[in-house]
Amino acid sequence: MNPGRRAPLRCLLAAGLAVALVGCASTADDATATLSRSAQAMGSTGLKTLRYAGSGTGFSFGQAYTPGGVWPKFTVHSMTRTIDYDSGSLREEIVLSRAEPLGGGGYPVSGEQRNDQYLNGEIAWNQAGTTAAPGPRYVTERIHQLWITPHGALKAAQRNRATSRRNADGATAVSFSQPGRFSATLLVGADGLVTQVDSVFADPVLGDTKAVTTYSDYRDFGGVKFPMRVRQTMGGYPVLDLAVSAVEVNPAASFDVPEAARNQAERVVVERLGAGVWFIAGGSHNSVAIEMADHLILVEAPLNDARTGAVIEQVKTLAPGKPIRYVVNSHGHFDHSGGVRAAVAEGATVVTGAANVPYFERAFATPNALRPDRMAQAGKAAKFVPVTDKLAMADAMRAIEFHAIAGSPHAESFLMVYLPNERLLVEADAFTPGAANAPPPATPNPHHLNLIANIERLGLPVDRIVPLHGRVVPVADLYVAAGKTPPR
Repeated sequence: MNPGRRAPLRCLLAAGLAVALVGCASTADDATATLSRSAQAMGSTGLKTLRYAGSGTGFSFGQAYTPGGVWPKFTVHSMTRTIDYDSGSLREEIVLSRAEPLGGGGYPVSGEQRNDQYLNGEIAWNQAGTTAAPGPRYVTERIHQLWITPHGALKAAQRNRATSRRNADGATAVSFSQPGRFSATLLVGADGLVTQVDSVFADPVLGDTKAVTTYSDYRDFGGVKFPMRVRQTMGGYPVLDLAVSAVEVNPAASFDVPEAARNQAERVVVERLGAGVWFIAGGSHNSVAIEMADHLILVEAPLNDARTGAVIEQVKTLAPGKPIRYVVNSHGHFDHSGGVRAAVAEGATVVTGAANVPYFERAFATPNALRPDRMAQAGKAAKFVPVTDKLAMADAMRAIEFHAIAGSPHAESFLMVYLPNERLLVEADAFTPGAANAPPPATPNPHHLNLIANIERLGLPVDRIVPLHGRVVPVADLYVAAGKTPPR
């Protein structure tokens, strides 16, 4: 229904939401009245800034061990979120640790990790100490999270021409869309409190993705009501269960953008590793371009359209006239597969682990209608080449092998790429080189040990590791990091 249009004078059945909404359609004027009543009940009108803190359980969205499986669990030791609604700014300070060994997320095998994440308008960044790293891929996600908070949803609905529908139980469902970012339906109880927000946001892998966020156990903080329990699911699985322990109303808050975070443009740096083999770096995630006799192979399409699009444009200049025929996906974690749709739009066939194929087929069947991506614009359908244990390709120019990484705790369906003539091994997440000359950890990283076991199981003569995070290093660095004697 277009915002502001008068609905038919009949009752409708609204399906597809996390909660069935049965009632009679109403006008935008009814939505305005509902939002005004709720804002008064919740104390939102004079709320400019908000800070709340808590602890609980989180889950790494997009980092499932098994393709299509649940997101891996982590423990949220503390989470503090500060919001400035007027400027559309957010700061999230999280201390967490792994709660289970399998799956991704970038969290250490043991011990705690602190994540400081920021949004100011259309600029996102992460902060580690005094070092700021631009985070353009987080903008949509953080805008979505900010404006589906209970008070944020009310404010966003008020400025986005919401419509409403009365439920049989007396609650009112208010729907709105923030163009290019997300759409949402919030449930407002008879007492004026927001109890749930059903939203859809644009995801680079899943397309238009559903989230359900529930709010319960409201308490009053100087006239502002806030829930003491927050639960959220994304893509059908839990991502957060937070017990709120403290709330501050209108605290002082500043969100100055560091100079290092202002340049959100993708940076692509090319390093030649040998004749017709290039290391594509310059960001948090690397790719590799491999020249064949009449085409190119791109290893890894990470993050999103923007990153992979910039990589593709650079790769096209390396061997002019040769198309990118294949894109190799190391595994299904969203930071490593978020650009696969962009590669499909380029006409590339996807080489990936066999277990990933049905998952990607289902995911790519869902369009990004909220924020149309390159694949939607190109009208291309994904084609796949599955790899079970090993796949070899060769032509007059070179040979290339794709091997499954068996028994990894990181991902069940996991590939590495081996160039036998160059003795290069391309891998993601199994080994990320540390600082030069850094001492090995006291306890060997199980991912490092697993990669060594796979190299030795397959009998691969490797000279250099080409990681999809970090810098290219001699294979000896892997062995040293694992506390093992390097091969001669």
